[in-house]
Amino acid sequence: MKTLENQTLLYDEDCPLCSLYTTGFVKSGMLDENGRKSYCQLSDEEQNFVDLKRAPNEIALVDNKTKTVTYGIDSLIKVIGFSFPLIEKIATIKPVHYILRKMYSFVSYNRKVIIPGNVKEENKLQCVPDFNYKYRFLFIAFALTITTFVLFGYSNLIPVLPKTSIGREVALAFGQIAFQSLFLLKLDKQTIINYAGNLMTVSLMGSLILLPILIVSQFINIPAIIILGWFAITVLIMFAEHMRRIKILKLPYYLCYTWILYRILALVLILN
Repeated sequence: MKTLENQTLLYDEDCPLCSLYTTGFVKSGMLDENGRKSYCQLSDEEQNFVDLKRAPNEIALVDNKTKTVTYGIDSLIKVIGFSFPLIEKIATIKPVHYILRKMYSFVSYNRKVIIPGNVKEENKLQCVPDFNYKYRFLFIAFALTITTFVLFGYSNLIPVLPKTSIGREVALAFGQIAFQSLFLLKLDKQTIINYAGNLMTVSLMGSLILLPILIVSQFINIPAIIILGWFAITVLIMFAEHMRRIKILKLPYYLCYTWILYRILALVLILN
């Protein structure tokens, strides 16, 4: 594999996803040993030619020889394309590039709610993306849609529950956001929407855990005890992840208990 030398990706060290894929670039040989650097460790000289407002939103690739910078999806295309020229040719076709750019923005602006990490507050520079309402609402809608369809299928596998409908599952998923938001009304709008994004990520994660059983059930008859047991384990995992995120977001811990309360109320409503 060809190595792109004298190039450095400025990654968000508080983002596990960013840390993972930039490490992968170095270990795979796509970038040399100095091919990644934390945005928070930018030198005074580098701050003179790196766009400090753009770099937190679009990962910056610094050419250490020419002191020029590439941003966002073009940085990734440059790194991957150096080893795989065909991918670069395809990725730079205008319609393809447009789609990739939108997908990149979708992930980048939502990376703090997809996989949140603890922020090292002692750093002078913070690699925090701008709060983009459009991409945040798109992410919430995306997670809500996936959650709705998976729970629709899984609920119909549970014999003790009455047959569900897409409308009911949409109402339950959206109702969760509305219910939890009631306990945050004293906080600012951005904090509430940010929490809603994390809340839907937890729901999306739970849906992905349920998905294997849902797929297998299309081919074989799975005992009800396994279906119920898998669902119970999924809820426990979701609760633990929700609690972890509440700690990171520095929000009131009672949100974890209202999260459970909503599910109990929803179950009572469904059974009646």
